[in-house]
Amino acid sequence: MTVYEGRELERSEANFTPLSPVSILKRTERVHGHRVAQIHGEIQRTWAEVAERCRRLASALSKRGIGKGDTVALLAPNIPEAYECTFAIPMLGAVLNANNTRLDASTISYILNHGEARVFLVDTELSSVAKAAIKEAGRDILVIDIEDPEGPGGERIGSVTYDELLAEGDPSFAYRLPDDEWDALALNYTSGTTGRPKGVVYSHRGAYTNAVNNVISWAMPPHPVYLWTVPMFHCNGWCFPWTIPLLGGTNIFLRAPRPGAIFDAFADHGVTHLGGAPIIMSLIAGASADEKRAFSQKIEMMTAASPPPASIIAAVEKLGINITQVYGLTEVYGPSVVSAWKPEWDDLPADERAKLKARQGVSIELQEDVLVLNPNTLAPVPLDGETQGEIAFRGNVVMKGYLKQEDATDAAFRDGWFWSGDIAVQHADGYIEIRDRAKDIIISGGENISSIEVENALYSHPEVALVAVVAMPDEKWGEVPCAFVERIEGASVTEDDLIEHARGSLAGYQRPKRVIFDDLPKTSTGKILKTELRKRV
Repeated sequence: MTVYEGRELERSEANFTPLSPVSILKRTERVHGHRVAQIHGEIQRTWAEVAERCRRLASALSKRGIGKGDTVALLAPNIPEAYECTFAIPMLGAVLNANNTRLDASTISYILNHGEARVFLVDTELSSVAKAAIKEAGRDILVIDIEDPEGPGGERIGSVTYDELLAEGDPSFAYRLPDDEWDALALNYTSGTTGRPKGVVYSHRGAYTNAVNNVISWAMPPHPVYLWTVPMFHCNGWCFPWTIPLLGGTNIFLRAPRPGAIFDAFADHGVTHLGGAPIIMSLIAGASADEKRAFSQKIEMMTAASPPPASIIAAVEKLGINITQVYGLTEVYGPSVVSAWKPEWDDLPADERAKLKARQGVSIELQEDVLVLNPNTLAPVPLDGETQGEIAFRGNVVMKGYLKQEDATDAAFRDGWFWSGDIAVQHADGYIEIRDRAKDIIISGGENISSIEVENALYSHPEVALVAVVAMPDEKWGEVPCAFVERIEGASVTEDDLIEHARGSLAGYQRPKRVIFDDLPKTSTGKILKTELRKRV
């Protein structure tokens, strides 16, 4: 025992509070209660009104028996009701399970049962798939209909509407912070493109840490105007539902990200920040003249998912939108690596700046460590930009684990690290650059081919909008690269044109042996479903 372990130095309610995003709303209501919190079509609400609605929802669910450790499922696009769930459900110590709006009924049914959801909030546009999922789940679940006035409507399948539920709640409901910041706050399922999805569990501590870190990594000023183009079901919107109130900001909601609606938000609401996968960048860069509108403010955009082509970054930045590249996974609360910008890069040519921004970067400030390790020796790879290893994470911004899957959790947390499955190099300045997913490496005649390198070579052609490269079986070489390409509108580039174009930057064995022009299958977060493309070849 040391001199610093006496009873007079023990933790108490006066000097220790569990870290939780729930605590953010109290200060925001007190300090910024008059400021606009939500804009959704004709709807505008202040932070005072939003805080009251969250308390009402928490109170009403509490009256219906929902409490600590209960799972509350949600199926809705980016709308105010989905946002309010990010506060109201954790207020009860319950666990929010926000689901991908593109999932099929069978997968939703599995999630409802695996997560043991007691409540299911459903936007009426999605009532058909939800109804089928509930039937397949085969058990009683309290279903609440969300009727969004900005939506297309749909069948009511629940016993009560969201607005009716709010009317039952106490506007002065006295909620509590969690007893332990390690308590579960959210349950997010991985994409499930191969087999059943895994349930990733977030803690109050991790969510709070990443919400605060967003401010630091992005150097966000007070009162940002944030456009919701990142789905709130994806890593809880990268924890931005809790970041924006921390700064007294404004949330602009879109049920679906469309070029015209995005530019309208830029011009009409003075959007200062937004996030999204490269597909959102492509929507912005490829907007028609009729869809584009002028805006005077500088806009910051955070992008993640598949590594963005430098050409797309350059095109978006020409519009006055500054790009910050981040990288992460569901298991690390979304962004956990950031391509931190250095002032000495400001005067570089545009194409060089874009290439630097396309690198995934370095650990976010409040993550303990992110390294590229040799998975066999656990040693960090040399900082040479060439030696490949696996990206591994360690710190507070890492999941609690996979729900009901001890073996999968143990495998992911091997040797004190969370192993991402992403293959990368680390440059001399310490910045990480992804080469591929381990499963996406193409091994042709014993040579490893990075699908991302091939994709970037094709992206440099001016008539290419989207590219995905997968392994195609080959009798001689085992497998060879096959490229799936979406042309820009009106383009006429051919297979021979692209293979010849790739000759300028790729060795013969790296060049695609086939190019297929087609619409690429994508998840709702913009990731291209390579699993589907592999089935085609």
